[in-house]
Amino acid sequence: MSHNTITLNQQRQPLDHLNTVWLFGYGSLIYKTDFLYLACRPACIYGWQRRFWQGSHDHRGTPEAPGRVVTLVEAAGKRCVGMAYQVTPATFAHLDQREKNGYLRFFTELHWLDNAGPHSTADNSGIEQGVVYIANPDNAAYLGPAPEADIARQIAKSHGPSGANSEYLLQLAQALRQLNEQDEHVFTLEQLLLGLKNHD
Repeated sequence: MSHNTITLNQQRQPLDHLNTVWLFGYGSLIYKTDFLYLACRPACIYGWQRRFWQGSHDHRGTPEAPGRVVTLVEAAGKRCVGMAYQVTPATFAHLDQREKNGYLRFFTELHWLDNAGPHSTADNSGIEQGVVYIANPDNAAYLGPAPEADIARQIAKSHGPSGANSEYLLQLAQALRQLNEQDEHVFTLEQLLLGLKNHD
């Protein structure tokens, strides 16, 4: 069973001294905003890429049969596109609960994709500090890399309290299309999953 990161996040990165915080979402946070926010903008972070390498014991799977959800892995020269939400520090009580299965908060530079961020000036070129949740390889729920066909099969059969793991993948792929983002890993898994469904 994975460890719970709620207390660890609150201890290692208190946010109460800030009025608002920009949160970067790259997985279900793109399409499932079950929290209040003041503003949202498409953004990206550099040096990272999305991968279905994190186990989900509490949302899209169970402790006995975990699903797979995305985390970020370091990748030089790559960028990860998602949505940034301006929230109050109080919002993180809910977010820490939602992301408790191995995810830790980190500060990172957000780059606005619409060139119309709240601080887009010649001085900072539309860059803002924000918070992102990342599940590192040392967390207990980490599943790591696997052949994409195997990942797709695991996603196809996994189900948890938040619903089918396949729904997570399909909704993420659709959300990325709406952002005009071509994510080869996600779209390959989507096609493999749809192929499995067609053979059922």
